[in-house]
Amino acid sequence: MSSATAQPPSSNSAAQPQAGRVLSQKTILVIILASAVLLAIVLATSGLWPLSRNSVLQDLREASDSQVQVRAFHRIYLPFPGCVLEGIVFNHDPREPVPLLTIDKVTIRGSYLGLLTKRVNRITADGLHVTIPAFGSSKTFHTTPSKITISEIVVNNGVVLFDFHDPAKPPLRFDIHEASLRNVGWSGPLSYRLNVHIPQPPGDVSAEGKFGVWNKNNPGDTPISGDYAFEHADLSVYHGIAGTLSSQGKFGGILSHIDISGKTDVPDFDVKSGGHPVRLTTDFTAYVDGVHGDTYLTRVDADFWKTHIVAQGSVAKTKGGKGKTALIELRSEKARIENLLELFVQANRAPMSGSITLQANVEIPPGQEEFLKKIKLRGKFGVAGGTFSKSSTQEGVNKLSAGARGEKDTSDPETAVTDLKGQVSLEEGVGTFSDLSFGVPGANASMHGTYNLLNEKIDLRGQMQVQSKISNTESGTKAFLLKMMEPFFKKKKKGEIVPVRISGTYGHPTFGLSLNDKNAQNVPDPESGPTKKSARNPNPKQ
Repeated sequence: MSSATAQPPSSNSAAQPQAGRVLSQKTILVIILASAVLLAIVLATSGLWPLSRNSVLQDLREASDSQVQVRAFHRIYLPFPGCVLEGIVFNHDPREPVPLLTIDKVTIRGSYLGLLTKRVNRITADGLHVTIPAFGSSKTFHTTPSKITISEIVVNNGVVLFDFHDPAKPPLRFDIHEASLRNVGWSGPLSYRLNVHIPQPPGDVSAEGKFGVWNKNNPGDTPISGDYAFEHADLSVYHGIAGTLSSQGKFGGILSHIDISGKTDVPDFDVKSGGHPVRLTTDFTAYVDGVHGDTYLTRVDADFWKTHIVAQGSVAKTKGGKGKTALIELRSEKARIENLLELFVQANRAPMSGSITLQANVEIPPGQEEFLKKIKLRGKFGVAGGTFSKSSTQEGVNKLSAGARGEKDTSDPETAVTDLKGQVSLEEGVGTFSDLSFGVPGANASMHGTYNLLNEKIDLRGQMQVQSKISNTESGTKAFLLKMMEPFFKKKKKGEIVPVRISGTYGHPTFGLSLNDKNAQNVPDPESGPTKKSARNPNPKQ
């Protein structure tokens, strides 16, 4: 065997190819960088630099259909091609005292490859301030589509103001905490991400999705879609109600018809006249006219305590009206009368309990007036198995029922108010009842009158029919006097009819005869009595 052995290659010989490869990579980078610098110099000195002051301002004029002024302009060549603009003012109509748009500083950052493909990497706008003319104004915009695509636009510390037709009314202010737009151009939709503070109700909205392409011939046909979250919305701005609302959902469509679906949660919803906070949750579907700012509720399912209400309607500008008016239709087959009353009365317990069906139309006009004073309502209702929460009131009903049946025992458990139904209208805080009827075992009543939600005053008048004799409903001297007057009461085949009145306040109601009250006597006679079927299932549509 030969003693000679193979020698490994020297370290110097192994390093030479590696050094050659490293050297070649560095050389390529240097060549690329040098080429970019030479390209920048050629473009700058030849007048072909695409980010020159004149070319940038011309693009801004065409995109905004406005006259554009800039306080300062700086070019950037390295490490990236770009420019910085300071103090930019857009005047769409020079006659207007307030410009359409101002921006404190704009930084445009591109790439040398992008210069050849008409693409800008990023535009950052700091201190953006936009003033939008009132909806329906005669101002129009004629923008020219740009051939440049922007990879990303970032807005920091922006403000958007929406003017009203009334110059004395302060504009709606939207504060942009963060906004990012990607793939901004005219060839396809852009992607957006927003975090904005809105004024009504004041709260924070975050949203992300897609927008466009902008339809310049019919802006209402421009597509939009996305998901949103609404947090910390203060409902007390609406005067008369309070609570902190949150909502999540998704939306999509075109600007003139954006379909929305989502959920809301108000853990502390409160009608201030009642002072009983309640958790209010909803599931809803709706659509929004983004061109005019109107909202149309397709269906809202609202739940609080043991009550479920279905609503539909609109929040929109009415013909000849100012601001937005809410027109809502409410209905429920699963509700509790005590839940509804506790929203409005200050007492620890509602005056009555029982299941209720209802149908109502509600109008809430715009304005700063207190909620209970401006809300208008027209509706029908029916209550089954109603009982009074105050012992003194319930005892009076028990006594009335026992006497009407010719009995003395007031402990009968059947003394619930049955077949309570009627029509109600609410305006300026006063509820007016008509066709109001109810029964207790042995007696029926038909009444009309008012209940004031603001001061809790009651004024109900009507007629009551008892199955036996009216003197049986009282004792002592009152019973004697009623017995003497029985010949003057209306006679039916069974029982007697007498005019009655309920007055006083919610806290201290009074019940009594009203023999000389023509308003009470004008009420139609009570029916012969509720059937068991109608008592179990009162129908407010009857």
